Amino acid sequence: MGHQVIIFDFSLIRGLWEARVKKNKERQKKEKERLEKSSLEKEVFREGEPAQHITITLSILCRNMVEQNSIFISIYTILFNLQEFPESLKDHTYLKEWHVSNTLIQTIPDYIALFQDLRVLELSNNQINHLPVEIGHLKNLKVLNVSFNNLKSVPPELGDCENLEKLDLSGNMEISELPFELSNLKQVTVVDVSANKFHSIPVCVLRMSNLQWLDISSNNLRDLPEDIDRLDQLQTLLLQKNKLTYLPRALVNMSKLSLLVVSGDDLVEIPTAVCESTTGLKFISLKDSPIETIVCEDTEEIIESEREREQFEKEFMKAYIEDLKERDVPSFEALKTRLDGALSILF
Repeated sequence: MGHQVIIFDFSLIRGLWEARVKKNKERQKKEKERLEKSSLEKEVFREGEPAQHITITLSILCRNMVEQNSIFISIYTILFNLQEFPESLKDHTYLKEWHVSNTLIQTIPDYIALFQDLRVLELSNNQINHLPVEIGHLKNLKVLNVSFNNLKSVPPELGDCENLEKLDLSGNMEISELPFELSNLKQVTVVDVSANKFHSIPVCVLRMSNLQWLDISSNNLRDLPEDIDRLDQLQTLLLQKNKLTYLPRALVNMSKLSLLVVSGDDLVEIPTAVCESTTGLKFISLKDSPIETIVCEDTEEIIESEREREQFEKEFMKAYIEDLKERDVPSFEALKTRLDGALSILF
């Protein structure tokens, strides 16, 4: 059967982008108003004495969460200049979730080991430069998101988090390998290591027997392991923005793989069996289109670094995949989509 080419609805992506620009401006406006109106926040940001007020604010947040819901307990912070977790946080070891982002925090405190009930650790978009070995004590941790920080490595002790289901290390830009001990993470279904410096899929990832989603896009891959079909539960494999020149035939053996995304610029060999798969595989070959081509004035206001560029491109890709999934397309053996100059078309 010949390939069916589906034209992507770019208005969806444009709408996403415009909404993001609008949301960013609204957030900046609200934050400015909040600082002007709140006497407590004015004290928090007063030069020379922020620490004690940050502690007070976090304590109030924790207490309020307990009063509102004794089962689902979280900690949220929007203190953008917060530089460290206060020692008083140790008094709240009952917390089951941390959601802390957009701060200047560089380290996760060693006392994280005391939070034995912790299920979710969402610490994206901070300045974290290492994970403490104590993170291995979090036996009940299910979600770890340390995306878009400054990590260069991951401690082997993370492999002791035996109940981990989702691991997001994307956007750290410098991680090039993962310790073999992460092979112990048999409950992991989602791994995102995009926007880093991996030259190959880590061996430990190939041993994650329950893995269903792997995003290793925007790295330095030049080939895939011949035994990639060990990931027999994998459903989604995102490989775009690498330097792959061929795809191994082993992909055909992955019966549950339903979405495969690659960049087509360097591919010179694609197994016919991949394109003609009868398993319902959607094979998407993208033409790389660097976001540097964007000349929109609003874009320049909110894209200030390569990390932010990667974040926006991930949003584009997410919208594209969702659009593809929602389409009511006829049944066919294989789908091959060319998305030429996607980002540049937007502007």
